Amino acid sequence: LIDTNKCEKGCNDCVTACQTENGWGGENSNEKLSAPEQQAQWIRKVELKDTTTGHTQSLPVMCQHCETAPCVDVCPTTASMKRDDGVVLVDRHLCIGCRFCMMACPYKARSFVHESLTDQKAHAPRGKGCVEACNLCVHKLDAGEGETACSVSCSKGAITVGDLNDENSEIAQQ
Repeated sequence: LIDTNKCEKGCNDCVTACQTENGWGGENSNEKLSAPEQQAQWIRKVELKDTTTGHTQSLPVMCQHCETAPCVDVCPTTASMKRDDGVVLVDRHLCIGCRFCMMACPYKARSFVHESLTDQKAHAPRGKGCVEACNLCVHKLDAGEGETACSVSCSKGAITVGDLNDENSEIAQQ
Protein backbone atom coordinates (compact mmCIF):
# COMPACT_ATOMS: atom_id res chain seq x y z
CA LEU A 1 0.00 0.00 0.00
CA ILE A 2 1.40 3.39 -0.93
CA ASP A 3 0.05 6.53 0.72
CA THR A 4 0.86 9.19 -1.86
CA ASN A 5 0.01 11.91 0.66
CA LYS A 6 3.03 10.84 2.73
CA CYS A 7 5.45 10.34 -0.18
CA GLU A 8 7.75 13.35 -0.50
CA LYS A 9 8.96 14.86 -3.74
CA GLY A 10 12.69 14.38 -4.21
CA CYS A 11 12.93 11.57 -1.67
CA ASN A 12 14.44 8.42 -3.19
CA ASP A 13 15.08 6.42 -0.02
CA CYS A 14 12.90 3.53 -1.23
CA VAL A 15 14.78 3.34 -4.54
CA THR A 16 18.18 3.41 -2.83
CA ALA A 17 17.11 0.77 -0.30
CA CYS A 18 15.88 -1.55 -3.06
CA GLN A 19 19.11 -1.11 -5.03
CA THR A 20 21.20 -1.87 -1.96
CA GLU A 21 19.10 -4.83 -0.84
CA ASN A 22 18.83 -6.51 -4.24
CA GLY A 23 22.04 -5.40 -5.94
CA TRP A 24 20.81 -3.63 -9.05
CA GLY A 25 21.83 -0.27 -10.47
CA GLY A 26 24.98 0.25 -8.43
CA GLU A 27 27.51 2.91 -9.40
CA ASN A 28 30.19 0.31 -10.13
CA SER A 29 27.85 -2.10 -11.89
CA ASN A 30 28.18 -3.14 -15.52
CA GLU A 31 24.60 -1.91 -15.85
CA LYS A 32 26.00 1.61 -16.19
CA LEU A 33 27.24 0.52 -19.64
CA SER A 34 23.62 0.42 -20.81
CA ALA A 35 21.75 3.53 -21.91
CA PRO A 36 19.89 5.15 -18.97
CA GLU A 37 16.49 4.09 -20.31
CA GLN A 38 17.72 0.48 -20.49
CA GLN A 39 19.08 0.21 -16.95
CA ALA A 40 17.30 -1.92 -14.37
CA GLN A 41 14.63 -0.29 -12.25
CA TRP A 42 12.83 -2.48 -9.75
CA ILE A 43 11.30 0.65 -8.24
CA ARG A 44 11.30 4.20 -9.59
CA LYS A 45 9.85 7.53 -8.51
CA VAL A 46 7.57 9.53 -10.80
CA GLU A 47 6.09 12.96 -10.33
CA LEU A 48 2.42 13.29 -11.25
CA LYS A 49 0.76 16.60 -12.02
CA ASP A 50 -2.96 17.33 -12.27
CA THR A 51 -3.05 19.70 -15.24
CA THR A 52 -6.38 21.18 -14.16
CA THR A 53 -5.29 22.14 -10.62
CA GLY A 54 -1.49 22.11 -10.88
CA HIS A 55 -1.32 19.80 -7.84
CA THR A 56 1.71 17.48 -7.94
CA GLN A 57 2.40 14.23 -6.14
CA SER A 58 5.39 11.96 -5.92
CA LEU A 59 4.77 8.27 -6.45
CA PRO A 60 6.99 5.20 -6.20
CA VAL A 61 6.20 2.71 -8.97
CA MET A 62 7.13 -0.95 -8.84
CA CYS A 63 5.59 -4.33 -9.61
CA GLN A 64 2.10 -4.36 -8.14
CA HIS A 65 2.01 -8.18 -7.86
CA CYS A 66 -1.34 -8.10 -9.64
CA GLU A 67 -4.12 -10.47 -8.61
CA THR A 68 -4.47 -11.47 -12.27
CA ALA A 69 -0.96 -10.69 -13.48
CA PRO A 70 -0.80 -10.03 -17.24
CA CYS A 71 2.94 -10.78 -17.21
CA VAL A 72 2.20 -14.31 -16.02
CA ASP A 73 -0.55 -14.81 -18.60
CA VAL A 74 1.67 -13.97 -21.58
CA CYS A 75 4.86 -15.78 -20.54
CA PRO A 76 5.46 -18.67 -22.97
CA THR A 77 7.84 -20.54 -20.63
CA THR A 78 6.14 -19.98 -17.23
CA ALA A 79 9.22 -18.03 -16.11
CA SER A 80 6.84 -15.34 -14.90
CA MET A 81 4.88 -16.99 -12.14
CA LYS A 82 2.68 -16.18 -9.21
CA ARG A 83 3.23 -17.86 -5.86
CA ASP A 84 0.32 -19.02 -3.73
CA ASP A 85 0.86 -16.00 -1.46
CA GLY A 86 0.44 -13.61 -4.43
CA VAL A 87 4.07 -12.67 -5.00
CA VAL A 88 4.90 -12.50 -8.72
CA LEU A 89 8.42 -13.67 -9.58
CA VAL A 90 10.61 -14.36 -12.61
CA ASP A 91 12.63 -17.58 -12.79
CA ARG A 92 15.78 -16.51 -14.62
CA HIS A 93 16.52 -20.14 -15.53
CA LEU A 94 13.28 -20.36 -17.51
CA CYS A 95 13.26 -16.81 -18.93
CA ILE A 96 14.15 -16.72 -22.62
CA GLY A 97 14.21 -12.93 -22.79
CA CYS A 98 11.25 -12.59 -25.17
CA ARG A 99 10.01 -9.56 -23.17
CA PHE A 100 6.32 -10.36 -23.67
CA CYS A 101 5.88 -9.75 -19.94
CA MET A 102 7.40 -6.28 -20.28
CA MET A 103 4.89 -5.39 -22.96
CA ALA A 104 2.00 -6.79 -20.90
CA CYS A 105 2.84 -4.93 -17.68
CA PRO A 106 0.57 -1.88 -17.28
CA TYR A 107 3.03 -0.34 -14.77
CA LYS A 108 6.18 -0.61 -16.90
CA ALA A 109 7.65 -2.35 -13.87
CA ARG A 110 9.89 -4.88 -15.60
CA SER A 111 13.48 -4.48 -16.76
CA PHE A 112 15.61 -6.44 -19.18
CA VAL A 113 19.22 -7.20 -18.25
CA HIS A 114 21.41 -6.09 -21.19
CA GLU A 115 24.86 -6.51 -19.65
CA SER A 116 26.77 -9.28 -17.91
CA LEU A 117 26.48 -8.82 -14.16
CA THR A 118 28.95 -9.27 -11.32
CA ASP A 119 28.71 -9.13 -7.53
CA GLN A 120 25.14 -10.40 -7.38
CA LYS A 121 23.26 -10.98 -4.15
CA ALA A 122 22.62 -14.68 -3.42
CA HIS A 123 18.98 -13.97 -2.55
CA ALA A 124 18.33 -12.01 -5.78
CA PRO A 125 19.97 -13.88 -8.68
CA ARG A 126 19.99 -11.97 -11.96
CA GLY A 127 21.21 -12.77 -15.44
CA LYS A 128 22.02 -11.22 -18.80
CA GLY A 129 19.19 -11.75 -21.26
CA CYS A 130 16.52 -12.11 -18.57
CA VAL A 131 13.62 -9.97 -17.48
CA GLU A 132 13.35 -8.97 -13.83
CA ALA A 133 11.14 -6.93 -11.53
CA CYS A 134 10.49 -6.16 -7.88
CA ASN A 135 10.42 -9.46 -6.03
CA LEU A 136 8.77 -7.88 -2.97
CA CYS A 137 11.93 -8.77 -1.02
CA VAL A 138 10.63 -12.33 -1.00
CA HIS A 139 13.73 -13.50 0.85
CA LYS A 140 12.79 -11.23 3.76
CA LEU A 141 9.13 -12.25 3.70
CA ASP A 142 10.04 -15.95 3.58
CA ALA A 143 12.33 -15.41 6.58
CA GLY A 144 9.35 -14.01 8.49
CA GLU A 145 10.55 -10.41 8.56
CA GLY A 146 7.26 -9.11 7.15
CA GLU A 147 8.85 -5.96 5.71
CA THR A 148 10.51 -5.00 2.45
CA ALA A 149 13.60 -2.83 2.03
CA CYS A 150 11.51 -0.02 0.56
CA SER A 151 8.94 -0.04 3.37
CA VAL A 152 11.60 -0.09 6.10
CA SER A 153 13.53 2.77 4.47
CA CYS A 154 10.54 5.11 4.18
CA SER A 155 10.83 7.49 7.13
CA LYS A 156 7.39 8.97 6.39
CA GLY A 157 5.62 5.59 6.48
CA ALA A 158 4.30 5.94 2.94
CA ILE A 159 4.86 2.25 2.07
CA THR A 160 3.12 -0.53 4.00
CA VAL A 161 3.50 -4.23 3.17
CA GLY A 162 1.28 -6.99 4.43
CA ASP A 163 -1.50 -9.48 3.82
CA LEU A 164 -4.85 -7.85 3.07
CA ASN A 165 -6.55 -11.14 3.92
CA ASP A 166 -5.16 -11.06 7.47
CA GLU A 167 -7.50 -8.79 9.40
CA ASN A 168 -4.86 -8.32 12.11
CA SER A 169 -2.18 -7.02 9.70
CA GLU A 170 -1.33 -3.33 9.60
CA ILE A 171 -2.20 -3.07 5.92
CA ALA A 172 -5.69 -4.53 6.42
CA GLN A 173 -6.40 -2.03 9.16
CA GLN A 174 -5.45 1.05 7.12
